[in-house]
Amino acid sequence: MGSLLGGAGGGHGGLWWRPCESQKRQGRRRSSKPSDSVDPTTGGGGYRFPLRQALTAGSLAFTGDTIAQLSERYRKRNADSDSGFYKDIMWMLCSNHDWLRALRMASYGFLLYGPGSYAWYQYLDHALPKQTVENLLLKVLLNQIVLGPSVVAVVFAWNNLWLGKLSELPNKYQKDAIPTLITGYKFWVPVSVLNFWRWCRFKPV
Repeated sequence: MGSLLGGAGGGHGGLWWRPCESQKRQGRRRSSKPSDSVDPTTGGGGYRFPLRQALTAGSLAFTGDTIAQLSERYRKRNADSDSGFYKDIMWMLCSNHDWLRALRMASYGFLLYGPGSYAWYQYLDHALPKQTVENLLLKVLLNQIVLGPSVVAVVFAWNNLWLGKLSELPNKYQKDAIPTLITGYKFWVPVSVLNFWRWCRFKPV
């Protein structure tokens, strides 16, 4: 499941999201262009689905799950040392691919993770507008203690819902939630730091 979360755009880190982007666009928002999430027909007070972010998250989730499935099948197939490399590749690509699983993860990215993480990072930019090292560290911390557990909880529930196994969800949380979070922290903490650092110019306090 950790690989599935990675395909969803980063789970804890929001790798495809540009922090501080909303601050950099404030001038344009005030002068002419409406926000990505504001419907101009409602006078600036309505909500518009963040289609670009949703499509990005859905595509990454689909790609990530496909890569995860190919890796799993390759490890199993690799036990057969008599098969040539070309046959291994063809077998991986053509046999037993769970397209419903990949589409399920894509729907999660499109409907849930994309819009949800978009709103989350907008909130972070609004709550912590100053581009300082202290705010960077706080954003990374909040990502791990708020966004990370939320992503794990929602993606487990989403998969169990479509598999018709909601009754097994408590056991799924108990068995896999903590290991998935720990695995995610090992990767997404440094990635989050680099991501925030890349897109924000920090000022001394």
